[in-house]
Amino acid sequence: MTDRLALLIWAATPEQPALVVTPLVHALAARALDAEVEIHFAGPAVRWLVSDVADAAWPTPAREKSVGDFLRELAVAEVNLYACGMARAAWVADGEILLAAAGAAGATAFVARTLDPQWQTLVY
Repeated sequence: MTDRLALLIWAATPEQPALVVTPLVHALAARALDAEVEIHFAGPAVRWLVSDVADAAWPTPAREKSVGDFLRELAVAEVNLYACGMARAAWVADGEILLAAAGAAGATAFVARTLDPQWQTLVY
């Protein structure tokens, strides 16, 4: 059994914040089980890594925790957050700043995880 999990978030965009909660909670659950976890943000979902976008999004009507709160919790839990370079070029405007915890990894990095038997992958 592997203890490494890579998630790809592409369809859960800021226009529908409720969709991003499940992968973020799954990442936190995997960390609670001591798995190594990384999340790759592709397409318009890369906007979650723009500093102000996640803090302005509330995934539930009760507004108990913003998407930004989840992302900070993930960073504290040592989940690696990666912005796809192509997505960043297409969806992040000049002058916009990504979260300090955001690294960079292209499509090849996630595909490599799917081909590596030591990693499990999920796509959202």
